[in-house]
Amino acid sequence: MNLRVGNIAANTDSIAAAMAWAEGQSADVLLLPELAITGYPPEDLLLRPAFIDDNLAALERLTAASGNTVTVVGFVDRVAEETLANAAALLGGGIRLGTYHKALLPNYGVFDEARYFVPGAKPDLVWKTGETICGVSVCEDIWSDDGPPTQQAAAGAEILLNINGSPYHLGKGEERAELLAAQARRSGVPVVYLNLVGGQDELVFDGESMVFDATGQLIYRAPQFKEELFYVDVEVGQDQPAVDVRPRLSEEEEIYSALVMGLGDYVRKNGFSEVVVGLSGGIDSALTCAIAVDALGPEAVWGVTMPSRYSSDGSIADSRALAANLGCRFDMIAIDDIFGRFLESLEPQFADTDPDVTEENLQARIRGAILMALSNKFGSMVVATGNKSEMAVGYATLYGDMAGGYAVLKDVFKTWVYRLARWRNREGEVIPVSTIEKPPSAELRPGQLDSDSLPDYDTLDGILEMYVEQDRAIDEIVAAGFPPTVVERVADMVDRNEYKRRQAAPGVRISAKAFGKDRRLPITNGY
Repeated sequence: MNLRVGNIAANTDSIAAAMAWAEGQSADVLLLPELAITGYPPEDLLLRPAFIDDNLAALERLTAASGNTVTVVGFVDRVAEETLANAAALLGGGIRLGTYHKALLPNYGVFDEARYFVPGAKPDLVWKTGETICGVSVCEDIWSDDGPPTQQAAAGAEILLNINGSPYHLGKGEERAELLAAQARRSGVPVVYLNLVGGQDELVFDGESMVFDATGQLIYRAPQFKEELFYVDVEVGQDQPAVDVRPRLSEEEEIYSALVMGLGDYVRKNGFSEVVVGLSGGIDSALTCAIAVDALGPEAVWGVTMPSRYSSDGSIADSRALAANLGCRFDMIAIDDIFGRFLESLEPQFADTDPDVTEENLQARIRGAILMALSNKFGSMVVATGNKSEMAVGYATLYGDMAGGYAVLKDVFKTWVYRLARWRNREGEVIPVSTIEKPPSAELRPGQLDSDSLPDYDTLDGILEMYVEQDRAIDEIVAAGFPPTVVERVADMVDRNEYKRRQAAPGVRISAKAFGKDRRLPITNGY
């Protein structure tokens, strides 16, 4: 299910509809995501007593609506006056049949559950559903070899039911599948894994719910990045053939789908109906615009190109062609007169100085101001176009190209931008080939190229992956074969630009360590 954090009433309506559907299927058990009533993760909404009260009232409504199907639904339980648990309720026949409290609370990466919850004290609880003994657990509980599901199997559980709000990053699906298959083999009973789907701020939940038989064989896999009500008959106590195992998406399609879902849900769930994208003729803005059209439809995307004296005719033509290929609105607003007036106004103060990055940034900030003016006037959210490589080394202008409500490529390295652009063109040219093939340039001074101030992107991204995502030391990166002077310069650029990233718009997390919740470094830092 794709739920919205904090929208308890709408979430409860969706859950009630799923319960009615399950009754119609004569299901024994209905599984719903972790913290389904509140949405996941609710973060500091959990510090508001009224929010907890509303979530408990919603649970009572669902309890009263429960019938023959036992519903397992995630909610926030109040253990004591100021103590909370991440909980799963078992509902049936109009009563609450049981409650399970999550025992293993993740407190790493994007997770901060120890801030809000206390661990459950009875991880080996089991319940009888009809003639079958079930073990119910929540998300992280199944990630430990000797965690609650293993203890539940030892206590007699004949099937293990695990509900999740497990966020996506590249490679997470294979990791989960291996873990769950091992749990089934270790326990000797089937495992049912149910995951949330949808975008929530920086996080994307990819669904891909799975069912394994007692031998660890995958017998069902739900689609990735799609909401789906599905049922699976599980033969308890014996092996069974696969029911429906959807093939996994390619890496390019997986990441692209995550970006589409993350942007689309951010826009819709925050009440916007349209977005505006600054089109430079470069590959980042082109890919951003394509993602926006795929997420929202061409009628909801407005592309604006804002040429200056340094913009090439090819870039303007590429921007126009991109918008035509995508079928979205396109406008051109020239900024050279505005730029000239800025320079004229600043001439007394800039006298006796040479042009430098200041004048370059002025152009970016003029464009940012125009996009924000369109946003204010027409309610269209600005989508920033910068990628992870640029964000890492500060190759972006505060209050200029960093302006926006959401930065969909924020966690996508430049080398991946090229891969995704080519993948998007797999069935025909959407992003102009000239955009993909030309040397990258910000076009803020005559003849400018990214390579004037940055290493080639293969080298840059290799260093960034080790320094940012793996937290490797400089000497380790050099030992991996990267030039020492380049590594030192890149690391210095990353460190010096933490203040910029702190002011950046949120964006979709597709890696195991994104800028934001995953990586929290002090701005003032002498290490």
